[in-house]
Amino acid sequence: MQPAPEYAPPLAPVPQGPRAYRRRLRQAGPVAGLLPPAALGGLALLLLHDNTATWRGVLGFLTAVLAAPALLAAGAPLKGGTGLYAVAVVASAVVWLGLSVLATRRATRLPVASWRDFWREYAWLAGGVWLGVVGALVGANLILGRALL
Repeated sequence: MQPAPEYAPPLAPVPQGPRAYRRRLRQAGPVAGLLPPAALGGLALLLLHDNTATWRGVLGFLTAVLAAPALLAAGAPLKGGTGLYAVAVVASAVVWLGLSVLATRRATRLPVASWRDFWREYAWLAGGVWLGVVGALVGANLILGRALL
């Protein structure tokens, strides 16, 4: 059995210092926060394009409302129109941008912040949004008498 070291090994220095790293995180964080909803939106488009299977329709709709939660407020499954959907997608992008700015601010409260801190904060905030979307879908399904599924 080896004795415990009396000192911790030195950590690698932060390039250009912690303030510069925090500043870079605050500048790039909001843009990085738009990537997961954009990926979900792209997956929704792929699933819904030339859709003939029920599972693709349900999964495509779910990924679409997870990527753009304002679609539910716009009445996405019951109302149509390209203009209405475009406004809902832009409103959702503003929501995700604000959420990622908030995650960036929360992650950089510490003197030495990292991308891991950002994604942890972002995951908690996005999880709350996604839980609300799923709750709204379940509530609409119960109120409308299983018209959505």
